[in-house]
Amino acid sequence: MKLTDIETFVVANPPPGFGGRYFLFVKVTTDNGIHGYGEIYAAGVGPKAQCAVAEDVFERHCAGLAPHEFERMFRRCHSSGFSQRPDPTIMGAFSAIEMACWDIVGKALERPVHQLIGGLVNPRIRTYTYLYPDEHQDPATFYNDAELSAKRAVEYVDQGFTALKFDPAGPYTVNDPHQPALVDLERAEKFCSAIREAVGNRADLLFGTHGQFTPSGAIRMAQRLAPYEPLWFEEPTPPEMPEQLAGVAAASKVPVATGERLTTKYEFARVLSTGAASILQPALGRVGGIWEAKKIAAMAEPFYAQIAPHLYCGPIEALANIQFSASIPNFLIMEAIQQFGGFHAQLLDRPIEWEGGYVVPSTRPGLGHELNEDVARAHPYLGNKLHLEMQDEPYDYSRENRFAGG
Repeated sequence: MKLTDIETFVVANPPPGFGGRYFLFVKVTTDNGIHGYGEIYAAGVGPKAQCAVAEDVFERHCAGLAPHEFERMFRRCHSSGFSQRPDPTIMGAFSAIEMACWDIVGKALERPVHQLIGGLVNPRIRTYTYLYPDEHQDPATFYNDAELSAKRAVEYVDQGFTALKFDPAGPYTVNDPHQPALVDLERAEKFCSAIREAVGNRADLLFGTHGQFTPSGAIRMAQRLAPYEPLWFEEPTPPEMPEQLAGVAAASKVPVATGERLTTKYEFARVLSTGAASILQPALGRVGGIWEAKKIAAMAEPFYAQIAPHLYCGPIEALANIQFSASIPNFLIMEAIQQFGGFHAQLLDRPIEWEGGYVVPSTRPGLGHELNEDVARAHPYLGNKLHLEMQDEPYDYSRENRFAGG
């Protein structure tokens, strides 16, 4: 069985657009007709360019190999063009191809992926969701209103969620890191206070930022958060220098989490060796795929670091996250897009099984689901924007700067 073909899908995510403005899927096929699906989570180039990268990576490094040759494919991609360094664009493309190969291998052996990468450790997978506005709420208002978020938090907890994420700390810019303004500190504390009062001890608070603060600014923010006992303070400084993030972790009473923007074991090794974070958040559509994520989880074990897979894209990466999370002993929690309903469910042949705050891992072969290609093809994304875009203007301390959601 050899890999022969790749097809890419750029799928527009209709309103409300939770998970990003579009999703990048790949379909990989073998010479005996078995196919598998994967998803790219890379944001440095536009969707057409990223799909071209995926096609080039496949033809150059994967075509003609057996789908189980994960190590050989990874080393080819990692070393491509005499680079031998983490590259999020290349690894985003390879991650999707790699998870598609696991889907193929599982289907060929008639086994779910988790049975092939260590076996079932977690028969139920705890999930969290962002606090998203409902269909009647203006996002620009909702994301900056602590009382509206607190009311929404209660609704999610009543559904069964035991952890909720929110990010009221202001915008992130191309010139970051910056110092938080006093209004940012006050808004962050107000959100934590209102949500903690609303949900009590029924749910963990997950405080999100986007790497926008200097280390000293992040420490100031952490001091404001600490009385409300969040489970984590997410990516308080930019991803390039874990040595600087380690200073925040040492000074913060709130555990630091990071990893959404990191790729491969090499970048996560620096986080672990410097003590920059005790909670790692690999995005399987960027990190190098399922096998690379397993290596990162194994490296984290002797540091007593826990794994909380990140998700801000479509349902195929979610399927990979589920199979991975089911197989690791140091799993903490996994990000969900609400209950994986709406367009995420429409894109699959059957919905992800979510019960009272937990996902039940599929026992069907491979990733456990098929992409509904008819739905994917009916929603093409025709623009050229990036998956996420940062504010181009510097932070303005003369007025309140507000974040209106991803």
